[in-house]
Amino acid sequence: MLAKTWKKIGLIILIIACLWNIVFKLVNKISFDGAIESAKSYLQFNKETSVEQNNNTI
Repeated sequence: MLAKTWKKIGLIILIIACLWNIVFKLVNKISFDGAIESAKSYLQFNKETSVEQNNNTI
């Protein structure tokens, strides 16, 4: 009898933990637009840096 009770309690805890994990990931998910803007600014910075380095070596 005790084993069945612990099995049910463990299953409920597992379900709650999985739902908590899913909700946490959905809430903290970075937006697609934000990711694109970040990548664009990173690439622009690298392009400007490489142009400056090429000008300094000439």
